Amino acid sequence: MTPETPEPPEPTPTLPRRTFTRLGAALRRSPALARALGMAVAARLTRRRVALGVAAVPAGLVLYTLLLIPFTPSIQDIRKANLEQPAQILSADGKLLTEFKRANREWVPLKRISPHVVDALIATEDHRFYQHHGLDWRRLGSAALSTFGGSRQGGSTLTQQLARNLYPDEVGRAPTLTRKLKEAITAVKLEIVYSKPEILETYLNTVPFLYNAFGIEMAARTYFDSSAGALDVLQSATLVGMLKGNSYYNPVLNPERAQQRRNIVLAQMVKRDKLSPAAFDALKGRPLRIDFERQTEPPGPAAHFAQQVRKWLVAWADRNDYNIYTDGLVVRTTLDSRLQTLANQAVQRQASQLQRVANAAWAGPGTWNAKNPLVQGFMRDTPAYRSSLAAGLNDAQALKKLQADTPFMRGLLQQKTVLQAGFLAIDPRNAQVRAWVGSRDFEQDAYDHVQQARRQPGSTFKPFVYGEAFRQGMNPDDTLVDQRIEIAVGGNEVWRPSDESPPSGRPMSLRDGLAYSKNTITAQLVQKVGPAKVARLARALGVRQSKLEEVPSIALGTSLVSLKEMVTAYASIAHQGRYLEPVLVTRIEDRQGHVIEDIAPAKPEAALPERVAYTLIDTLRGVVDRGTGTDIRNRWGIRADVAGKTGTTQDNTDGWFILMQPQLVAGAWVGFNDSRITLRSDYWGQGAHSALPIVGDVVSKALRSRLIDGKARFEPPDDSTWLQRLLQRARDSLRQRVQEQWQHLVQQLLQHLPPSLWPQPAKGPVKPPAPQRPPTPMAPPPPAEEPDPLQKKIDDIITEPREESPAPQVMPQASPPQPSSPQPLPYEQR
Repeated sequence: MTPETPEPPEPTPTLPRRTFTRLGAALRRSPALARALGMAVAARLTRRRVALGVAAVPAGLVLYTLLLIPFTPSIQDIRKANLEQPAQILSADGKLLTEFKRANREWVPLKRISPHVVDALIATEDHRFYQHHGLDWRRLGSAALSTFGGSRQGGSTLTQQLARNLYPDEVGRAPTLTRKLKEAITAVKLEIVYSKPEILETYLNTVPFLYNAFGIEMAARTYFDSSAGALDVLQSATLVGMLKGNSYYNPVLNPERAQQRRNIVLAQMVKRDKLSPAAFDALKGRPLRIDFERQTEPPGPAAHFAQQVRKWLVAWADRNDYNIYTDGLVVRTTLDSRLQTLANQAVQRQASQLQRVANAAWAGPGTWNAKNPLVQGFMRDTPAYRSSLAAGLNDAQALKKLQADTPFMRGLLQQKTVLQAGFLAIDPRNAQVRAWVGSRDFEQDAYDHVQQARRQPGSTFKPFVYGEAFRQGMNPDDTLVDQRIEIAVGGNEVWRPSDESPPSGRPMSLRDGLAYSKNTITAQLVQKVGPAKVARLARALGVRQSKLEEVPSIALGTSLVSLKEMVTAYASIAHQGRYLEPVLVTRIEDRQGHVIEDIAPAKPEAALPERVAYTLIDTLRGVVDRGTGTDIRNRWGIRADVAGKTGTTQDNTDGWFILMQPQLVAGAWVGFNDSRITLRSDYWGQGAHSALPIVGDVVSKALRSRLIDGKARFEPPDDSTWLQRLLQRARDSLRQRVQEQWQHLVQQLLQHLPPSLWPQPAKGPVKPPAPQRPPTPMAPPPPAEEPDPLQKKIDDIITEPREESPAPQVMPQASPPQPSSPQPLPYEQR
């Protein structure tokens, strides 16, 4: 039988919507009916349900709190908080360059903080600080009642405030229940880990005080030119009063509010028996007496380099779960502090001299006025000009008004005509950065002219053209005619490169074309090799961040690049044509000296054949020997094996020079932040006179102080085949074995000689030999003594094999000497 299918239950009839509408209207008209209905519903509720409903709220709150615990700082992180150890950045020679602090702060122990600060803080912010364990329930209840009554009041303890200060990201500052619960959980953890004095010390060293001042020590220096331990009662009350609202009670901008708040703090100290009423009456009328001075963190000797290390280290710390502000990392960098000092001094010296040239060129009233179209452009870029237009003035009226404002015009002149410079030095053998100067003064101009600035490199880009030509098989002795040239660049445009002097019309070798930086020769060369291949070679050597326009004018350096890219590319040439990414850090340790990570060097990338790279270097030697860079030899006296290139852009806007030495590649750029400003001098605007002196100054002193070896040379590559090298190694090995066997044979022979045959030492004092005089041509030679037969036989045995290999020097001794390992032969003899 087929089972019967149960019939579905009948659906509950749904009341029409108008029924509820009529019921609601009836309840509103009859309060008695509403009360009766409420009593009927309440009668259906049991005591158990009421109890569960009442308990559900706190139970849910407790459960939600437990769920938030993993999202608050861990006990391990909290233990590190008051043991904050910023990362120390050391140079390659062990000098401290800087520390990566979370803020501009100097940590001072509680015993070095004025007791007036502690008394004012506890009396004002948390007078039951020593009685609670992170949460003041009485204060929380009072704050809740006040808030419900319409008067919002804070209930946070000092420990809760410390939780917000230490962990702004984890705890947050939003006025939500979640934030308050996270704050409470973190406060309890802080009380578990720290003692009360440690909480006070941590709080006073982490609280912010505006103007990049963190902690009581920096606040004391900023507002009173004092130390935390020397603060008096009034100063302490002023600083503690700022904690309620730093900006609102700022004693610099709002002195009246700050004084009123200070007196409130003093009154709280009286209330908590930390100050007598008589003292309060005597102090409350006194002025603030602020001695304000903004505190700045010392940038260190290599501030721009440190900024690059910080970026690298933050990424490394994120990958390896470290904190650069608290974990006490010791970072050993590649920078040489001695070379960095030389670079800083050279940049300052040359920039100061060129600044005087710029001031003389632009300071004249006939140059810097509103009639000059360039100055008009500068004026139109300012907010003051836009404000004048907004006020209803037209262009001419606005310019006239600004020109009449002498302070404005003087400030605009100083802003636009500040000369800048950049310098970078890299060891080509391993691409380690040895010196980095991003600007004249980091505090005045933090813009990095090594990494960030993009400028036209001018003729310093030409080696890439010649390198590509040599790679394609051309030779430095190949010639091109020095003549006028026109190159169509698309449409109706024609590119006509020219030089300072007119073309000679005679053939010129590529070697001379590069040495004398002839634009006409380089322009013809780029047509032969192709702009795209030149750009590809430049990218392979190190110009990898900037966009290179693959047009003929790339040969003269019209694409914008950075100094770092250009020095890196030259370092690749000096490294046998192999590219290496510049290295900033070599090792990371902890404070105990244990190595956390050794930064392994990258694998070189072949960018240019070794023989071609050496040919290019040899061609660039001509620049400093007889070309545009002869001041390296003549003025700076550098006699080492060096090669380099000068560079000057259109209208002398940018000056460049890069020098290669086997152990150091150094480059400099000189110019202005606004490329429309120049030195207005055909002499000083050239890279040979603006940028070259910086490099020459640094390298010459580095050679004299032996920071680099002046005897190091660029060695030509070994062109022998693998079979030739194998045969050479076999010959060397065979020669070594023959020498060792012969030494052993001679020693065995000497051991069997009678002692009487050994030469006896002369008795008495040894007289110095008489000075030798040239023999008289007519005098006959003295008769030779008759040799001893046995000694003659020994001499014949010893001297017979000298035609094949030299015999070692033998000295009489008790035991046979050990054979010495043969020295490698020079390259020319291999």
